[in-house]
Amino acid sequence: MPVTDQQDGISDYGSDFTPDEEEILNALLYQTPQQDDGPNRDPDLLLKDIKDEEGPRGARVFRRQGQQFQDYPPLPLFKTRITIQLDGDNNSSANIESRESRLERESSVSIETPLSPKPEVPDLRSPLERFRTKPKKALSVTDLISPSWCELQYWLTLTKHGKKRRTPAMKQGSAVHKVLEDRVHETVAVDIKSKEEAWGLRIWNVIQGLKTLRDTGMTRELEIWGVLDGLVVNGVIDELSFICPEPELEEAEENRKTARKMPAADQMTITNFLGPSTLESNGTGVLNKLRSSLPEKTSKVYITDVKTRGTKSIPNASSFRPTSMQLMLYHRILSDLATNKINADVIFDRYELNADVSFSDGFIAQIGSLNQDEFLVLENPLPVQEDSSLPSSQDSMTVLLAHSSLRKLWTLMMQEFARSFSAGAKSIGSVLKAEYRTPTDGAILGNKTFLYDDKLMQEYLNSELRWWKGERAAEGVSVEEAYKCRTCDFFDECSWRRNKIEEATLKMRERKSSVV
Repeated sequence: MPVTDQQDGISDYGSDFTPDEEEILNALLYQTPQQDDGPNRDPDLLLKDIKDEEGPRGARVFRRQGQQFQDYPPLPLFKTRITIQLDGDNNSSANIESRESRLERESSVSIETPLSPKPEVPDLRSPLERFRTKPKKALSVTDLISPSWCELQYWLTLTKHGKKRRTPAMKQGSAVHKVLEDRVHETVAVDIKSKEEAWGLRIWNVIQGLKTLRDTGMTRELEIWGVLDGLVVNGVIDELSFICPEPELEEAEENRKTARKMPAADQMTITNFLGPSTLESNGTGVLNKLRSSLPEKTSKVYITDVKTRGTKSIPNASSFRPTSMQLMLYHRILSDLATNKINADVIFDRYELNADVSFSDGFIAQIGSLNQDEFLVLENPLPVQEDSSLPSSQDSMTVLLAHSSLRKLWTLMMQEFARSFSAGAKSIGSVLKAEYRTPTDGAILGNKTFLYDDKLMQEYLNSELRWWKGERAAEGVSVEEAYKCRTCDFFDECSWRRNKIEEATLKMRERKSSVV
């Protein structure tokens, strides 16, 4: 994105570059923020809504109609307080040393040659080995999506800080998400005795989230787990609902797919193939059988991600890329869960969980008492597979007693996925939505919708996983996206930026010399 020259003066010595060429270099050199759209002026807002794996905060209970929930509170204005601590005596008096005493003390001090610091040995391990291998946490959606903004920036963040540090803007975004979640679920504290019970609580919350989706048509903060190229990935989807965010876009996509399946002009029709007499003698039986073999149209589930922004504009082009990849990754993992493609043992092994140990009686009693009627028959239930779930008349306590280990509870979760996504991956709508809200009161700024692209998603994952596995080095941004450098914490030490400046300078001089 070109930036305007912020230097008003004109050099008396002229310039080696044309005005257009100077714009490119200015994008790489200037650190002054510019009034543009996109999250350039507020880079910390980029990651705050992509959730890493977190421990359970409590059990989720469906908030019924009529129950009060906390509306948007006045969110605090986070301020940075810097405390400076001085070394030395805290007393107000000062000791003054005489000249003779100082000379005597200094003459008695032996002077030794300081040891040379040992040269730093470069760490040749891959990012995966250094930061996301046991006992460290598993990969998250954040880990796979953040590099789409700038791979080199995320690499430096990991090596210097270990993770993306939470900023005041991130905390305000989390507060908005919490208010939205409280409109759907009520969080109740639960005592846990082991990491298996902590994981049991997380799986139980997913089960309740899926039941809420079928009951009310919408759920929020649904945690998901996937396995990509043998690696466990964890994330949290902001919102799932049965409402298509842009029906026109979906209809256009369906028409495009239908047109691709249309027979060629010279292809024989079924009437010509069977003959009119066959159809007349059998009535419409043949056509009815063909129609009955087609799958029935089912309700689709649509994915939404909520973003908070300090500016009132909606990002476009490269600024939107991280969000689009995030939503498509959610679609990919959710599709695998809907079709039961996830090997639970891979998940359990990665987190070193004993999947067959029984939950404690206290844990079962706590959870079972919270959702006494959550497994009752709904007034207007959605179509479900015949053998995909337990009888709906069973209450939570009965269900938990029958699924008193992680392995059994995971099986129940898969049955709930089958009920919620009765057509498997086809139950997930291809229209994805990013919803933008203000960080202060949660007011909606606008939406951005687009279609899921499986090929694009796979190409992106292949590239990022190569970097995580150490098969290639981290890359910085292109010259066209150099505006991202202006607000980067690693602006001064970025070798990629300096190399790009040198490359651009050399190319410009070569072009000028060839013209002369």
